[in-house]
Amino acid sequence: MSSIFEMIGIPADYVILALLVLVIALIVLCIILLVNVKKLDSRYKRFMKGKNGDELEQIIYERFAELDIMQQIAKEHAMEIKNLRRQFRSSYSKVGIVKYDAFKEMGGTLSFALALLNDRNNGFIMNCMHSRDGCYTYVKEIINGESYITLSEEEKEALTNAINMKDAFSD
Repeated sequence: MSSIFEMIGIPADYVILALLVLVIALIVLCIILLVNVKKLDSRYKRFMKGKNGDELEQIIYERFAELDIMQQIAKEHAMEIKNLRRQFRSSYSKVGIVKYDAFKEMGGTLSFALALLNDRNNGFIMNCMHSRDGCYTYVKEIINGESYITLSEEEKEALTNAINMKDAFSD
């Protein structure tokens, strides 16, 4: 046998040494695998303790039934969320308010401009001007963030505040 290795040019001592190292590595690998199998076997015995096949089958069926119920509930919740988002799109979710003193002689910021917008920046601005003679309220329609009626500085500021407000349901 040494003649074959000598013909190739490899000394037989190196081949035997390489095989010995390989055998030792395989023994170490076998020991590691045996330890892992023992751990797995002990976990399996703990899992099966006090249970027979029928009980395990019943438990598995119950878990699958619970999963089916949970999937149905998740689908219902997804539909409800979708409906709420749809309803929310038409509600006023952006607000901007500016308090100001409409008539300098009044001495107080009793007047205000209130902008209420939906997620598409449609809505209205309500301007309440308070004076000694009474309170005057004006409403201006807002479409796509713009008014077709001239806005006062306070109304512009309230509109800008509302447009720049983040939507609670924005994605």
